[in-house]
Amino acid sequence: METITLKQLLEAVDGRLLGPFTALDTPISQVETDSRSIHPGALFIPLVGERFDGHAYINPALEGGALGCLTAHERDSYRTDRFYVKVDDTERALGRLAAWYKNRFPIPFLGVTGSVGKTTAKDMLAAVLGVKYKVLKTEGNHNNNIGLPLTLLKLDSSHQMGVLEMGMDKFGEIDYLAGIVEPDVGIITNIGDAHIERLGSRENIFKAKCELLSHVKGDGVLVLNGDDPLLSTLKGNTPVPALFCGQGEGCAYRAQVTGGDGVSHIHCRLTTPRMDREVEIPALGEHMVYPALIAVAVGERFGLTPDQIEEGIRQFVPTRMRMNVLRRGAGVTILDDTYNANPQSMRAAISALSDSRGSRKVAILGDMLELGPFAPALHAGVGEYLGQARIDCLVAVGELAGHIAQAARDAGVPQVFQCRDREEAKAVLPQVLGPDCTVLVKASRGMKLEELTARLLELTAEGQR
Repeated sequence: METITLKQLLEAVDGRLLGPFTALDTPISQVETDSRSIHPGALFIPLVGERFDGHAYINPALEGGALGCLTAHERDSYRTDRFYVKVDDTERALGRLAAWYKNRFPIPFLGVTGSVGKTTAKDMLAAVLGVKYKVLKTEGNHNNNIGLPLTLLKLDSSHQMGVLEMGMDKFGEIDYLAGIVEPDVGIITNIGDAHIERLGSRENIFKAKCELLSHVKGDGVLVLNGDDPLLSTLKGNTPVPALFCGQGEGCAYRAQVTGGDGVSHIHCRLTTPRMDREVEIPALGEHMVYPALIAVAVGERFGLTPDQIEEGIRQFVPTRMRMNVLRRGAGVTILDDTYNANPQSMRAAISALSDSRGSRKVAILGDMLELGPFAPALHAGVGEYLGQARIDCLVAVGELAGHIAQAARDAGVPQVFQCRDREEAKAVLPQVLGPDCTVLVKASRGMKLEELTARLLELTAEGQR
């Protein structure tokens, strides 16, 4: 973050100064929301959640070195050497500050959302654009009302482009986040079943994601998945020009998978208005053509050559626990995709497992959360798909995963273990491993199946990476 003054802060958040402190030229060099990690020169913003109120930690934050704070409440007393800025809502003030701060930097911003693959698309975009530009990107899962503003507040004059991921689980969230970013390029990866428990239908998820459209700048562009049945309905009906990516005939940016080694990469032919060449994507699964196509479309728009785009795709590295390929000894490969899961990403991961090189394919799958009354049928659909994909063994973990297990048995999966929890699953793991084996581990974040990945690493010898 580049330094701003207290005067600028007051203007940005429409705040009112409380207490005796009046030095409006006080420099602020950082914004913190955790009182335990305060740096000297920081502004502390106390956030309020369902189970906590950061206002209780204002004094510790100030004692820890914060120069001042935002507050939604008047206080009984004020330090003379610290500032207090009154706002109506501290979380909304954080968003206003980020929007104001972002506007200091006349660079392009990209807003990425979608049910599946938005983090992968963000990482691919950053890899490709990073060949030519210095890119600020969302780290990890910081894609919500808190994480996105804090990401924008990391901007400095060296950045030439920003790639911001936007998540949601209800109406209005994309509208809010996109209103902060005001992207030059709006990207929607697809429409799936994630958060269907709250939104009720895929059509409603589509409407929620499309809140992005009205916030793309007038001279901007949309990049959309042309193979998605709902997003494809937007052809000829968007407020700004739209570039459609996919494998179908109607897409200007098309891909065709041509091969791969089943271990670390796939090959595909990319065809666009400006290039037609085969490239190597350093990841498994046919679904990886979509983030690659998105990055190609955006890269071409911002002046990258085909060689630069190909170089960026080769440099792609997925976020931790996002289909990380862990190569072990005796031909064992672990596909660590434990960060999150929904029905669409489950199928994509199982397809990647099916196409992998190992002679034995093992799926360790846990519950998919936030599916509401659709959960039993959607889990059963995953089990049925395991049979279609010719997976050799399933380890199902959790209550909902029981529906995966039953459907997998019915679909002819040869070996099925049903485990109540991670501890039961850990006891099963030695039975499912063997030489020349590929193991997929995947579930919703709340299932914490990364513990099973760690156990698999303990059970297998270190191999060539």
